[in-house]
Amino acid sequence: MAATDPSKWTLPRIAVDREGVWFHESEEVTHAGMLASLQSDLRRDGQGYYLQVGVVRVPVDVADTPFVVVRVEKDGDRLTMILNDLSREPLDPETLRFSDNGTPYSSVKGGMFEGRWSRAATYQLLQQVEPDASGERGTLVLGARRYAVPGLGGQEPERRSPRTAN
Repeated sequence: MAATDPSKWTLPRIAVDREGVWFHESEEVTHAGMLASLQSDLRRDGQGYYLQVGVVRVPVDVADTPFVVVRVEKDGDRLTMILNDLSREPLDPETLRFSDNGTPYSSVKGGMFEGRWSRAATYQLLQQVEPDASGERGTLVLGARRYAVPGLGGQEPERRSPRTAN
């Protein structure tokens, strides 16, 4: 008979790699329904990322961000982000920032999480950026609105090697 006391359960090892790929016990989760469930049930607090399963808190090891912006589309005077879970949401330009290595991040999922931008999405974003006279700073231009982007300094996004099979 299985232990009914949750404190005696062995918790699964759940992880999300830098590219937003989910793993259970070091095996990639590929089932669309399972991925959707994991992504929609993910939470974050001061202790980190977790899934709440009834009374049990299952920690989730997240390498960078659980969501990755894989594409961006211009929609009138705004940009729409497409995330690795195939959800679509408008970019809040006020939350956009570039890290020291040139990788953009922005708020996603209604501000609940930060999302890292893929290289493809970054290049699509940079098509909307005007450099200053020195070419060292840039401003995101959406219609008549202009947004200074913290950390944007004319650098290229970080180069990474292709993902290797696990």
